[in-house]
Amino acid sequence: QKMPPSLPATINIREPRWDQSTFEGRAKHFFMVTDPRNLLLSGATLEEARRVVEDYRAGTVQPGLTEDQLWRAKYIYDSAFHPDTGEKMILVGRMSAQVPMNMTITGCMLTFYRTTPAVVFWQWVNQSFNAIVNYTNRSGDAPITPSQLGTAYVSATTGAVVTALGLKSLTKHLPALIGRFVPFAAVAAANCINIPLMRQRELKLGIPVTDENGNRLGESTAAAQKAIFQVVVSRIGMAVPAMAIPPVIMNMLEKRAFLKRYPYLNAPLQVGLVGLCLVFATPLCCALFPQKSSMSVSSLEPEVQDQIRKKDPWLETVYFNKGL
Repeated sequence: QKMPPSLPATINIREPRWDQSTFEGRAKHFFMVTDPRNLLLSGATLEEARRVVEDYRAGTVQPGLTEDQLWRAKYIYDSAFHPDTGEKMILVGRMSAQVPMNMTITGCMLTFYRTTPAVVFWQWVNQSFNAIVNYTNRSGDAPITPSQLGTAYVSATTGAVVTALGLKSLTKHLPALIGRFVPFAAVAAANCINIPLMRQRELKLGIPVTDENGNRLGESTAAAQKAIFQVVVSRIGMAVPAMAIPPVIMNMLEKRAFLKRYPYLNAPLQVGLVGLCLVFATPLCCALFPQKSSMSVSSLEPEVQDQIRKKDPWLETVYFNKGL
């Protein structure tokens, strides 16, 4: 039997398979990265993918390896290992866990929004999950201390719960449909608190900036600010369809005889609707900005500009991993 031709060692698997300068290319990339089926892969499958990717990057092409197999290994690797540190990420913190975890938490937030203990409990669960995701998908390879992590977590969770309770009291005398949007407003506000707090080390010390070939040029706080702003926008965008469409549908359904006869179907229906929205909203909102973001050298802090000019006087653009 004839062996397939050997794969060239020139495919750039440090970059995604599709053109990241277009929204369509980024969307295809993130549909792969956020695929919940990646959570079911065994440790052996993940390690095999890591071996294929690391061997290929080192110039070793396994016999019989096809281009599709190489890209499949790359996407399995990307779904489980941090792009900057190479560490295996916590299971619930991976982007492939976003849909099932958010579907459950958001569905429950939208279902149990009427009592104060329920609001407090589900906002706490949501912010605990967000804290894990924000830490797992941070940019850069600088460690964060347990005390910094604890302070950020407590501040972010408290901010979210206070926001939710404040909004709940303001909407007491408004129509029921308005009350259903309290969880969304609280989540949007909490994202603005949680993400910068969980990534505060980046804002203080900067994140790595590189040239087009991935050569590290220094750390920039201006790049960190841009990265965190883009992530906040993406996360709020993710929450919009999942938290805005189901309340309208459920408000109509609750007036019908069917849900009055079977009230126990309220939570499963809500969770299912949220899941349907998130399957599309998660990758499409991750795709709003390139993962490998860029900015002009002239927009960086003066000291970082000087550092870069010494290495490469003609460089105009630097790149950085914005995190997710």
